[in-house]
Amino acid sequence: MVIFGASGDLTKRKLMPALYSLYKDKRINKDFSILGVGRTEYNDEDYQNYILDELKDFVDSDDQDKTAMEYFVSRLHYLSIDPSVEADYEELLVRLQELTGEERPSNLLYYLATPPSLYGVIPLHLKKYHLNGKQTRIIVEKPFGYDLKSAQELNRIYTSAFSEHQIYRIDHFLGKETAQNILAFRFANGIFEPLWNRNYIDYVEITAVENLGIENRGGYYDASGALRDMIQNHLIQLVALTAMEPPVAFNETDFRNEVVKVYDSLTPLSKVDLDEHVVRGQYTASDKQKGYREEKNVSPDSRTDTYIAMKLGISNWRWSGVPFYVRTGKQMPTKVTEIVVHFKAAPHQMFHCTEGKCPKGNTLIIRIQPNEGVLLRVGMKVPGSGFEVKQADLDLTYDKLGGIPAGDAYARLIEDCISGDPTLFTRGDAVEASWRFFDPLLKYWNNSPDAPLYGYPAGTWGPLESEAMMNEHGAAWTNPCKNLTNSNLYCEL
Repeated sequence: MVIFGASGDLTKRKLMPALYSLYKDKRINKDFSILGVGRTEYNDEDYQNYILDELKDFVDSDDQDKTAMEYFVSRLHYLSIDPSVEADYEELLVRLQELTGEERPSNLLYYLATPPSLYGVIPLHLKKYHLNGKQTRIIVEKPFGYDLKSAQELNRIYTSAFSEHQIYRIDHFLGKETAQNILAFRFANGIFEPLWNRNYIDYVEITAVENLGIENRGGYYDASGALRDMIQNHLIQLVALTAMEPPVAFNETDFRNEVVKVYDSLTPLSKVDLDEHVVRGQYTASDKQKGYREEKNVSPDSRTDTYIAMKLGISNWRWSGVPFYVRTGKQMPTKVTEIVVHFKAAPHQMFHCTEGKCPKGNTLIIRIQPNEGVLLRVGMKVPGSGFEVKQADLDLTYDKLGGIPAGDAYARLIEDCISGDPTLFTRGDAVEASWRFFDPLLKYWNNSPDAPLYGYPAGTWGPLESEAMMNEHGAAWTNPCKNLTNSNLYCEL
């Protein structure tokens, strides 16, 4: 395995802990080798010591095995080159020849943990030095392009150097156990699938928010924003999992075909949608937190969005008329990713309601992080005299399944790539279909400098205008409590 950007943040926080867990659990061959590539100067020994120290910080203490960690880092190597310079790949070729004993190394897995500016450069340099053989595979992080045109150009570059089955566009959300469980929940339970349509579902919310700022990533984030960072990839994938038709089989072709069908069915954004059904926000200073424009490497007059809430429609037989509300934001009150499905209320309410507050329709909450699980809110009779009905929660959280770990998303996806299974990776036509939907929104913002950008104090749930957008449908955002460390999946503010 060759990791470009081996001295960077993603490698030490996510990739190395994931690879260590694969080794520790005996899910990769004991004779593996990992070559880190980056601009930072290290020799093999220095790099091994650096990663060993980082593993102690980023691997849970219960999973730290001193012997296993020391063996794991002994399989690490390092090459200091500039990945943007074509001539430096001569050194990469020589080093791989030494490690593999092959004149033309071919059984290789590349991981691009680099800035997006290198995504279009590295595959062409690998091709130049014949390091793109049929047995090689390449994993590319998001964002895959900044708009439709750049995504199409990246697809052209990658397919000129590799076949589509060699390209693994990673979205770590799809490696999460609970994201995959959406499919099992829908398609393995006969009681839900007949209700999973416009006849029984009122609206759907999909939320992915964080209680942190941009954490010294101002240079990247100020050129990206919330739409490119989260909506166009992570959240639209969750929309697809929620809305897709049942695949004929869960394999790389049928599953990914259904994902593309959802993207192709997204209702194009009208002028009214652009003006009223997309809410952009940027966090401002609060009592304890500084504002976005005060962050390092951020322009003092930046108009980059750190919050997006928008209403989507899906123009097909199953979902016509059902709004999908998606939102993402930085500096929110808590960190949570969840899907909330609101079923329509019973057509006639015959029971007593306290203070006129009758139970609403059933709500299904699929929590992806943290405290992963599924909760269903149902109407239940209050014990005692009379016939008062209140909503009660039936919840299943992963921490109640006898300590079964949910698993690491990166470990799962890297293992899939090693075994040659691209099912949970994004296909090239899906990337373009997604950008085709969002591209008009980006152009609208670029051509309308006075398009609203609402401020919201850090630590709040975003601009109030996003609530007004929901109120058109008689709906409201589901805001989980700030403390998500307890055993309950959901609690009210």
